[in-house]
Amino acid sequence: MTNSFFYRWTRLLGGAVLAGALLSGCGYNDFQTKDEATKAAWSEVVNQYQRRADLIPNLVNTVKGYASHESATLEAVTRARAQATSFQITPEVLNNPEAFQKFQQVQGELSGALSRLMMVSEKYPDLKADTSFRDLQSQLEGTENRITVARQRYIASVQDYNVTVRQFPKNLTAMVFGYETKPSFTVENEKAISTAPTVDFGK
Repeated sequence: MTNSFFYRWTRLLGGAVLAGALLSGCGYNDFQTKDEATKAAWSEVVNQYQRRADLIPNLVNTVKGYASHESATLEAVTRARAQATSFQITPEVLNNPEAFQKFQQVQGELSGALSRLMMVSEKYPDLKADTSFRDLQSQLEGTENRITVARQRYIASVQDYNVTVRQFPKNLTAMVFGYETKPSFTVENEKAISTAPTVDFGK
């Protein structure tokens, strides 16, 4: 009985080792590693966009204190922020081109609204001289730069993953396990969301 048990255990162990070797050889482990890398890179993109969104209420309130009659611009920023923060960021977004495009759209609209707010601020010297405003602008500019870096890392991660999905023979593994290419930032939207609002205190 002991020998029989040992024999069965040895077969199971050998089968597991063989299966592991086959999965590793066909690129299965590569997909796991690169899929997790894209998720990690995406998390950083989301984190930086959220950081930007968190700065906006204080920024709007500061501008309102000096330029309350610029209500259309202030409301546009507030509305764009609400749309951006209400968009549900889930892992499925990474595999859904339509949802990814929607994410780009709402973030692009928020970038545009912020740019218009920055242009309005140029008309108010007292606002530009306000310490709180200057600090918020500095934080916003730094956040926009971090967004750009995080997005570039995500794009590189997706490119690496997508190449693996398309390469032979790993593309066969991709078909078997349902791995598909992931969407990335589009060229036409890239310019809109990668351009940080202009901050010039010298005027």
